[in-house]
Amino acid sequence: MGRLDVSVVIPVCNEEDNVLPLAQEIHAALQGRHAFETIFVDDGSTDATAKAVLAAKAQGMPEIRLIRHSIRSGQSAAVATGVREARAPWVATLDGDGQNDPADIPNLLAAMKRGGPKLKLVMGNRTTRRDTWLRRLSSRVANGVRGWFLKDGTPDTGCGIKVFDRAIFMDMPRFKNMHRFMPALYQREGYEVISVPVNHRERTMGQSKYGLHNRLWVGIVDLWGLRWLIRRASPRVGITEET
Repeated sequence: MGRLDVSVVIPVCNEEDNVLPLAQEIHAALQGRHAFETIFVDDGSTDATAKAVLAAKAQGMPEIRLIRHSIRSGQSAAVATGVREARAPWVATLDGDGQNDPADIPNLLAAMKRGGPKLKLVMGNRTTRRDTWLRRLSSRVANGVRGWFLKDGTPDTGCGIKVFDRAIFMDMPRFKNMHRFMPALYQREGYEVISVPVNHRERTMGQSKYGLHNRLWVGIVDLWGLRWLIRRASPRVGITEET
């Protein structure tokens, strides 16, 4: 495929109706601007999601790849699988429900390019949410608790659309729900994180996999574990080879 600029990773579970429009939007946003691939990670879907991905590829989008989990493993596991299989040095992720806007990816890549050498993660910030009041409330509380607990300075750590350095991600510890704590994890490694306003849209097809329980309360144990990791982080040292 030649050298790629960015790999777009989308975890999907039972999102057969969202695959094609999302793939088309990614193609429209990046074609002719960046060398890219689109990786759909099917996390144990029980519908026709996998067939929809292959059908989208056949409709003039050869950049599409399909990776499948045999059983449902969760969003963080699906993201980790996609990043592991990615061929580009930079990875962009977005949710598979169509609420993130692929047109924001070039803006995040541009923000990364403008940043200094220590900038390795650009987060989306959904300044105007298109969700039910309960989801908005639970996300606001969850972001507030994470921000107070981790002091990561990120207003919307749960936003699915982001751009980050693949190599650094691959060195990070793996745990359930880690995708919600990436700003703190990158800062733990000594790198900078910024947030950029992004568009947010209503879900028009499919059914949400998140509710009050798994969005708000499930990460409490992970918060304690992550703070333990942060406090025990070793300083990053430069390594050179002399001949």
